[in-house]
Amino acid sequence: MADNRVAKGIVLVPCLLLGGAFLATAIWGQGAAADNRGLAASIGVALLLAGLGAQWLSNESAQTDSDRSEKTP
Repeated sequence: MADNRVAKGIVLVPCLLLGGAFLATAIWGQGAAADNRGLAASIGVALLLAGLGAQWLSNESAQTDSDRSEKTP
């Protein structure tokens, strides 16, 4: 279970940080960054969804694994 928690953190933290950075660039970007606002926003949202999706999927699998272990005598 501890390995699963570490793996979730390794995926979640960079995805959230990079997603936030891309969204900030899309909102406050100037110059060349302003030309690519749509791209930066879509990458930022995709990274945020990927990080949160990895967190959600691993929680689901952890619950099903614990359910299986409780049923086994």
